[in-house]
Amino acid sequence: MNYGSRALRFGILLVLSLCVIVLAPMWGAVDISVVDMLRGDLPAGQEKIIYELRLPRVLLAFLAGATLALSGLVFQSLLRNPLATPFTLGVASGASLGSAIFIQTGLTLTFLGLSGATWFAFAGAVGATALVYSIAMALKRRDNVTLLLAGVAVSFFFSSVILFLQYLADFTAVFKMLRWIMGGLEVVGYAEVARILPFTLIGAGLIMWKSPELNLISSGEDMAHSRGVNVARVRRSMFLGISILVGAVVSLTGPIAFVGMMVPHICRLIFGADNRILTPASFFAGGAFLVICDSVSRLILTPIELPVGIVTSLLGGPFFLWLLIRSRQSVSL
Repeated sequence: MNYGSRALRFGILLVLSLCVIVLAPMWGAVDISVVDMLRGDLPAGQEKIIYELRLPRVLLAFLAGATLALSGLVFQSLLRNPLATPFTLGVASGASLGSAIFIQTGLTLTFLGLSGATWFAFAGAVGATALVYSIAMALKRRDNVTLLLAGVAVSFFFSSVILFLQYLADFTAVFKMLRWIMGGLEVVGYAEVARILPFTLIGAGLIMWKSPELNLISSGEDMAHSRGVNVARVRRSMFLGISILVGAVVSLTGPIAFVGMMVPHICRLIFGADNRILTPASFFAGGAFLVICDSVSRLILTPIELPVGIVTSLLGGPFFLWLLIRSRQSVSL
């Protein structure tokens, strides 16, 4: 694939992403005219719907989708496995457990402008990463397969602990946990957008900076070592950084599955395997994808809103099966 072709495809992706951001706030139980909005000729009620309810939700969905897609891209590059995501590696489950513990304890605290749920999710995500690495080190095997299997085991364990907490909790706490675990983007105002924005921008910049090293690691650890890349150090630093990113997203939106699996893989099919291109492509594609999924969740059963995590899971299940079938066919060939 030549540079001109990739540039054209990226330009199309960028335009489509911007169109999604502009059009998504228009969709809902009350349809709003794009022409009237561009003219600034909206009634006061519709202005409130657009600027206080729908636009913050669209921006949060875009940033969350972009962050989850970038997280999946990094894990897939580090482990050279298309099934590696924040969920299969236990990071999302750790963040979910942290927030579930916060809900169960009934604490109310805020530190440095971030809620207690955010800090507990951070701790859970980082703790999950540390646990996965500890298991791999205890087995004296830090290869890709061992890390992935350890992540899956940790994810199942944390999910079981969350179920245990739900069993012990009262009705109100159980409802909060269950509703939160489904994933959602219900916001009023721009506070959540402001909280996630620094993490997304810093994370995207870090991944873009490390993309040449990720390219070498994706080609094989021996290749990376021969080019002077300290694979162990890069892997540790990226795992920690991505864990913080996932913790930030999960603490605000709940666990939204499969975005980190589907988007990077589709972008890889369209743009090739170069992480220098895949990073911005996954950023915009992941953001647009989650905005579209959230719009579907709002519209499909109007006036009832589905949690967006249900929509992504309904799409991700068949995609996962297709990915397995495609991988098996590639091996057989």
